[in-house]
Amino acid sequence: MPSRSTLMIAVVIVVALGGFATAYINAIGGGGSTPTAFADPDNAAMVAQGQTVYNENCAECHGKNLEGQPNWRVKTPEGVLPAPPHDVTGHTWHHADPVLLNITRQGGQANAPAGFISGMPGFGEVLSEDDIVATLAYIKSRWPEDVRKRQAMMSRKVAAQ
Repeated sequence: MPSRSTLMIAVVIVVALGGFATAYINAIGGGGSTPTAFADPDNAAMVAQGQTVYNENCAECHGKNLEGQPNWRVKTPEGVLPAPPHDVTGHTWHHADPVLLNITRQGGQANAPAGFISGMPGFGEVLSEDDIVATLAYIKSRWPEDVRKRQAMMSRKVAAQ
């Protein structure tokens, strides 16, 4: 039979893990009433921060106006697709926030299907988590409202899983 102190330690660990899990779900928009509470395109300060980070780290490949590189659907001779647009003409909004944040942190290759070659580097060692989230908020702020709602709904579904 475990000692009383061992049981107390186990209870503290379980409660702490539950708190971390709840905080994470809330952070990605799964626990609050606002579907975009994590990367919030309606948060002016977050969007302004994200625009600065985007311009300094993303615009070189994804375009100053989120337009992506020319012929972004056609592989280069090396087998790599050019950087896609992040505006409504691209597919960024087809992915939930956790997926987009992981791609930004780890790079495209870490999240790519077998046989796919991605040129997207990871920024997890370069940018803070706040900068990555703010960048996504900025990108989302440029989408039409109907697209933002669909992407937010997808993000909620992923968070609920």
